[in-house]
Amino acid sequence: MNKIASPAEFAAAIESSRLTVAVFKADWCGDCKFIDPFMPEVESSYADRLTLIEVDVEQVGDVSQEQNILGIPSFVAYADGRELVRFVNKLRKSREEIENFLDRALEVYGALQK
Repeated sequence: MNKIASPAEFAAAIESSRLTVAVFKADWCGDCKFIDPFMPEVESSYADRLTLIEVDVEQVGDVSQEQNILGIPSFVAYADGRELVRFVNKLRKSREEIENFLDRALEVYGALQK
């Protein structure tokens, strides 16, 4: 997962016409660490359909505030600079929930491409 280091990198990443899903995380977040073991496999299984980027809310804090991220880990899908759909709450996320969100993001993205 490409790690975003600045607001400018974030802006460039979400401007892509390809579906881009930002994963908002932090090193100190226990629920973020919970998803770390399975996320590489999830990313690999979706690699041909979307791009996942990682945004550390501590390092790129202004971005998370601007995007109204209230709990982490959070997932927000973008294309062409627009937010399409989000999975943001303060609860721990399971692999199944994350994959369901990615599938929903792909559906929304597909509908907009028609």
